[in-house]
Amino acid sequence: MEYAAPSKVIDILFGVVVMGTVGMLIGLIMGGGVMPFASGAGLVLGGFIGFMGGRRFLVSILVGTLLGGALAWAIAGPERISVGAGAGAAMGGFLGVQISMLLDMRASKKNRI
Repeated sequence: MEYAAPSKVIDILFGVVVMGTVGMLIGLIMGGGVMPFASGAGLVLGGFIGFMGGRRFLVSILVGTLLGGALAWAIAGPERISVGAGAGAAMGGFLGVQISMLLDMRASKKNRI
């Protein structure tokens, strides 16, 4: 019987925590009835992303969530933290994908030389 490497388990748990939190924030914004579905979808997606090794992507979402929530708190007050955190997570994910793509392109150019 083979067991998963400890780093793989940590990546999966990290993905579940980050994406589950984002799903909860989305469910909170959309309304109470959607919260269980959005949280569940976030948990499943986070586990899958962690399993596939998307640590950079998850870190960018986490940073976006924290910065978006802090910015919303500073500008609009504590009642808008969830909206800012959700928007920050979306922007963090978008920027994370773009930065990851650019880093991969740079690495492939170095390998060709």
